[in-house]
Amino acid sequence: MNHQSKRFFRFFAVLFCAVLLLAALSALPAAAAEGSEAQSGDPGFFGNVWKIITEKYPLLLRGVGETMLISLVGTVAGLLIGMLTGVLRTAPYSKNAVVRFLHKLLNRIISVYVEIFRGTPMMVQAMVIYWGYAFATGGNTLPLIPSGIFIVSINTGAYMAEIVRGGIISIDKGQFEGAASIGMSHGQTMLSVIIPQVMRNILPSVSNEFVINIKDTSVLNVIGVTELYYFAGIIKRETFKTFETYLVVCIIYFILTFSVTRLLRLAEKKLAGKDSYTIFGSQSDPEAEIKVEKEEPDYVS
Repeated sequence: MNHQSKRFFRFFAVLFCAVLLLAALSALPAAAAEGSEAQSGDPGFFGNVWKIITEKYPLLLRGVGETMLISLVGTVAGLLIGMLTGVLRTAPYSKNAVVRFLHKLLNRIISVYVEIFRGTPMMVQAMVIYWGYAFATGGNTLPLIPSGIFIVSINTGAYMAEIVRGGIISIDKGQFEGAASIGMSHGQTMLSVIIPQVMRNILPSVSNEFVINIKDTSVLNVIGVTELYYFAGIIKRETFKTFETYLVVCIIYFILTFSVTRLLRLAEKKLAGKDSYTIFGSQSDPEAEIKVEKEEPDYVS
């Protein structure tokens, strides 16, 4: 068993022990009541947890589905917003005075958008956008799920804008110059040369934003979006089991984020290519072979 596997199993052992400790603590009031819980038919801590899972799973599954829908679509849309703003902000200014002015104005607007949405909580943004629309239209409100997707998208887009911009400026300038020397426009250079490299470089940050969005969809319950946390509140009010309900929901969130993280790590490895390969031929010696092997990092991811 390697070091990473040991860390993995050690983490789950600690988590299991923590759950057992919480279960023991929750059983203390029942023991002090001298059998009153048994008379009322309470199945106990683990019985309540199992009852919530088996009886309320339709609500839990619906919450998981809507949480993943909002977070996935919001992350993809935010990435597209980030790509668009990143390309615009790194584009060279035109010699035409009007186009140059419009480009600068657009850059200013993007900068204001990024600063506002990175500098305010998404919960407040949800309240302002949802109820602001109702205020502007005389009481008409937006559909809840599209509202949640829109809010997550523009919030994520503000963060992705800086992530993509950083990824673009990290690419060696020689590649821009080489593309320009063969007659490629800025758009062609971005699409064919720069963006593929940027996507590979920023994938860990995109993965992180996706995981954050899975968790942050819980704040959308303030406008009534029916995601996982919203249904947890319904289950709590129906069962009167607050701790057990939110423990189940906590575990579900962990399973979602852990699974997504592992899948995206696998995607990162696929994009990284093979660890070793051979280059055949050169200008001086067509039969030459050059073997390239990727060095293993000193750290464990």
